[in-house]
Amino acid sequence: MTERRTGTAGLALMIGALGVVFGDIGTSPIYTLQTVFDPDDPHPVPVSTANVYGVVSLVFWSVVIIVLVTYVLLAMRADNDGEGGIMALITLLRRTGSSRGRRTTAVLAALGIFGASLFFGDSMITPAISVLSSMEGLKVVQPSLDSAVVPGTAAIIVVLFLVQRRGSAAVGRLFGPVMIVWFTVIGACGVRGIVDHPQILRALWPSYALGFLVGHFGTAFFALAAVVLAVTGAEALYADMGHFGRRSITRAWLFLVFPACVLSYLGQGALILADPHNISSPFFLLAPGWGRLPLVILATAATVIASQAVITGAFSVASQAAQLGYLPRLRIAHTSESTVGQIYVPWINWLLMVSVLTLVFAFRSSAALAFAFGMAVTGTITITTLLFFYLARARWHTPVWLITVGATLLLTVDLLFVAANVTKLVHGAWLPLLIGFTAFTVMTTWRRGRKIVTAERERTEGPLRGFVDQLHFREVPAARVPGTAVFLNRGSLTTPLAMRANVEHNHVRHEQVVILSIETETVPRVPDDQRTTVDNLGYAEDGIIHVTARFGYMETPDVPAALALLDPADTEGQLRLDQASYFLSTIELRCGEAPTMARWRKRLFIATSHITADAAEYFGLPRGRTVIMGSQIEV
Repeated sequence: MTERRTGTAGLALMIGALGVVFGDIGTSPIYTLQTVFDPDDPHPVPVSTANVYGVVSLVFWSVVIIVLVTYVLLAMRADNDGEGGIMALITLLRRTGSSRGRRTTAVLAALGIFGASLFFGDSMITPAISVLSSMEGLKVVQPSLDSAVVPGTAAIIVVLFLVQRRGSAAVGRLFGPVMIVWFTVIGACGVRGIVDHPQILRALWPSYALGFLVGHFGTAFFALAAVVLAVTGAEALYADMGHFGRRSITRAWLFLVFPACVLSYLGQGALILADPHNISSPFFLLAPGWGRLPLVILATAATVIASQAVITGAFSVASQAAQLGYLPRLRIAHTSESTVGQIYVPWINWLLMVSVLTLVFAFRSSAALAFAFGMAVTGTITITTLLFFYLARARWHTPVWLITVGATLLLTVDLLFVAANVTKLVHGAWLPLLIGFTAFTVMTTWRRGRKIVTAERERTEGPLRGFVDQLHFREVPAARVPGTAVFLNRGSLTTPLAMRANVEHNHVRHEQVVILSIETETVPRVPDDQRTTVDNLGYAEDGIIHVTARFGYMETPDVPAALALLDPADTEGQLRLDQASYFLSTIELRCGEAPTMARWRKRLFIATSHITADAAEYFGLPRGRTVIMGSQIEV
């Protein structure tokens, strides 16, 4: 019975993964070959039998090498407590770096942050190009519908971002069956094309890809900038690993997604061989005339799901970036009790929505966005490959010869794609680089500023036990007043700023003082009997205690409820929680004259601090009895 339940749960995760993870890479057949042979491309690929075989073979082997080998077989083995993506690699890198060269670790971590920054660019471009490409199928059905493409795309995108709050599991359950239909249909359409021209199956042989790349390098090199569209979404597979797990993603890829995409590419190649005019829209022309409108509708649903893959990936990257100190504390809603990685980040959601809509109205076609797309994808893939092989040697002690062979082969492929996309800089590839550099600047500035502020704050706070010693021996004069005061603090080592200010400036302390730290565990819920731990800080009768409250990732921290669970025997008397005052320590940041950062970076750091989640609301504190005491720190 347990095995059956486990099997059912695994099947549900696979369906959910199909509905979230594979939308991006699964809809690449819509526009990849069309873009390769686009006559308006600055470096067009002439339509000929040899070129069609070469391009289809390049597409197939690119998917095998980058998606199957780099991500499914290698990178997805490197997880951080189940979480994947480039931020997980950075976490593992920093843990390994304690025993390696600090400079090497710092450089690779910075490179990883830039890769994560490029992924944010991917998260903005993917929804725009995916939904636009499907809506453009309306022009194949009825050319007069051209004017409806952009407004229709915008409406779909708004609805997509509005449903994100329901969580990736709910979205996956809704979209999973749609994607099963999608992959079945595109595979069947591909078979239809292959039956008419079965010789296209020869493109699966690697000699066609190598022959095209070596024999027609000038043409093949520029074609790579469009061929890369076939592997868009590879990083989303890795970044979304925390949502559904490696096993579910791997099985769904091997048994359904990969075969369906390959059949579609082969079918489109056969269609172009039959009539070169089919390059205008080979994906939709594969379907019979009666089936094209239903295919457009299905493609629209699939490209909405394609957007879902990178959106959930962006949530994961942002959450991990905040945990690593590269972004402020963001409000994060956990949407699953069974999978810790299923989250919703409102601030990122709305930022992405505005950015995607801006791209739709600015570029207005998938062809215009295609040149921008590849740069973000290839940059992130190359950095992921580099970090993985470094970790394989440093963390798992993989033999040097194996690292050398594997890294040389995979990085050669990656760098060829990067070089090809660099040629498209003036045609739109500058956009993801601009987004990437902007995100990189924000994240590195926040980390640097946070380090400066933390050091100054710890100096100002001083050690907690030393401060309690001073109160106990009355070295600091402070009158005891009736009541209970709860001071929220980041840990048990330093003194809450609000408590120090109360004693040193107001010369008072409450009869009962609770210094409270909050910890979030990697389980959905924490039982009440494991909720709190009490430390008397060395003195049993002074009325000052430190409490650690633990909450599961699915729980909204409720501080008053957690304190109500405390035993009066542990708290040096009954806490009067109905009248307790809650104190929060806040920091007002100001630009200082110290040469810690450039002035523009100081201003950027201060501006970024304003998106930090509200602590009083997050911890469920009663507004009427919450006192916020601030202190100034110069950056």
